[in-house]
Amino acid sequence: MEVVIVCSLLLFEVQEAIQFLFRAETSCRKRGTEKEAKGKSILTEQKKKEREAAKMGKKPYYLKQSEIRKQELIEKYNSLKESGKLSSFRDKRRKKNATKDHRYMPYRRADVSEQ
Repeated sequence: MEVVIVCSLLLFEVQEAIQFLFRAETSCRKRGTEKEAKGKSILTEQKKKEREAAKMGKKPYYLKQSEIRKQELIEKYNSLKESGKLSSFRDKRRKKNATKDHRYMPYRRADVSEQ
C-alpha cells in the first residue's frame, strides 16, 4: 500500500513538472512570435514607404538589422510612455546598469607610496 502511494505521488510530481515545462515553452514561443511580429510590422511599413518612393523615382533603401532594433526600442518607449510606466522602467534599467558598472569596476590598488 505504501509503495502505491509513493508511486502515485511521484507520478503526480512528474506530471506537474511536465506541465510546468510545457507552459514555459509555450510562453517562450509566444514572446518570440510577438517580437518577430513587431519586427515584421516595421519592415512592412518600411517597404510601403520604399514602394511609394520608387514610384517617385528614388532608389530603394533597405533597413539594417540595427535600425530595425532601434525602431523596436522607439515603439517600446512610446508604448511605455502612453501607459505611464516609463519612469519605473527607466529606474529599473538605471539600477541594472549601475550594478553592471560596479561589477566591472577594478579593485583599489595598494598604495605605492608605502613602499
